[in-house]
Amino acid sequence: MSYDIIGDVHGCLDELKQLFEDLGYQFERGIPVHPEGRIPVFLGDITDRGPSSIEAIDFVHDLVITHQKGRYIPGNHCDKLYRYFRGNPVQEKHGLETTTEEYRSLPSKEQVIVRDKFMTLVESSPLYLELPEIDTVVAHAGILEKDIGQMNKRIRSFVLYGATTGKTMPDGRPERLDWAAGYTGNKRIVYGHTPVLEPRFKNHTVNIDTGCVFGNKLTALRLPEEKIVQVPSSLPFQPESFRKFE
Repeated sequence: MSYDIIGDVHGCLDELKQLFEDLGYQFERGIPVHPEGRIPVFLGDITDRGPSSIEAIDFVHDLVITHQKGRYIPGNHCDKLYRYFRGNPVQEKHGLETTTEEYRSLPSKEQVIVRDKFMTLVESSPLYLELPEIDTVVAHAGILEKDIGQMNKRIRSFVLYGATTGKTMPDGRPERLDWAAGYTGNKRIVYGHTPVLEPRFKNHTVNIDTGCVFGNKLTALRLPEEKIVQVPSSLPFQPESFRKFE
C-alpha cells in the first residue's frame, strides 16, 4: 500500500484541498480519491486556530468514516475538543476557542450533527496507526518503539501531548522534550504536534507539522517513497510559533 500522511491541518481547509490536488487526487462528490489507490492519513489536530475547523470535521469525517477512503488518528487538540463535546470541563484557549465559537454559531440541529460526526471519528479511530507493510507508525506527538502495540495512560499522554519538561513557555504551552533526538528504534515514526519550519528527519522519525496555521506550509509525506509535498499557507507568518532544534 501507498500512503500520503498529512501534517496538522488546524482548520486550514483550503490548503488541505490544494494539497490533495497537488498530490494527484481527484475530487468525486467532494471526496479526494487517488487514481492509484493511495490512502491519505491524518495525524491529528484537524481543528483549532484556523478559519475552517467545522468544515474540516465534515471533510475528514466524510472521507474517513462515510466513504472509508482515508485514515485518521487524534491529536491533543482533537482530544480536548472531544472532551468538550462530552460536556467535560475544559478551558477554551490555545485554539479551542476558535472551534467552539464556530460551533456555537451553528443552528442547534447542525451542532448535533457536527458533534456526532466528530465523536464518531475519534471513537472509531486508533490512538496511533501501525502500518507494518512499510514498517511505519503514525502517532500525533510521537511514540517510543518499546510502547508500540501497547496502551496505558502514560503511552496515551505521550502520543497525544508528547514528552514534556514540566515547564511552560511564555504563551502557556508546555515545554517539550526532544524525544526524537534519543530515538533508537527501527520502525519509522511519523508525527507532528510541534511546529517546525521544514520537515525534520531525525533517527528514523519524521516531524511533518510545518505550521500551516502559523503561516508556513501544510506538508504531506508520501510513503514508501519518502517524498515531501507541500503547499504554502494563506495565513500570516508567526515565526515565534516554531520550534528550533540543534
